[in-house]
Amino acid sequence: MTWYALQHKPAQGDRALAHLQNQEIACFYPKISVERIKNGKVTRKLEALFPGYLFINLEQTDPAWAKLRSTRGVIRVVAFANKPAAIPDSVIQHVKSSLSTVSEQGGIKSGQTVQLNEGPFEGINAIFQSYDGEERAIVLISFMQRQHRLKVPVSAIDR
Repeated sequence: MTWYALQHKPAQGDRALAHLQNQEIACFYPKISVERIKNGKVTRKLEALFPGYLFINLEQTDPAWAKLRSTRGVIRVVAFANKPAAIPDSVIQHVKSSLSTVSEQGGIKSGQTVQLNEGPFEGINAIFQSYDGEERAIVLISFMQRQHRLKVPVSAIDR
């Protein structure tokens, strides 16, 4: 069996995945946990690694090909010269094995250099220490030849 990419409708990746799985088609829809700052709060959310696309594993002779375009949430099979573009198994295996590494790299890590963008220390570089709840962070700044711990709003930090 060979892997192929499907383009899904905007915000309907999970719907397309569910309907494809109902048809007993092997699917792969890689998602990673992403940290976002929204309204000054840190939130984590699962997002597609390849927005707008998911992968299916089918034989060329499988009768399920006829149903793909009419599957809810699916726009089309990615193709070149009217032939579905095959994706090597090695590429899919590499993506699967790399998913945990990619998701671990999100967010601000302790010891990372950041810049403060508001308040009396605006424009000063700091070293991120940790989060203090959802809306605040603890950073270290060098001031008067000493390092000082500050609690600042998360929204005041730029990477």
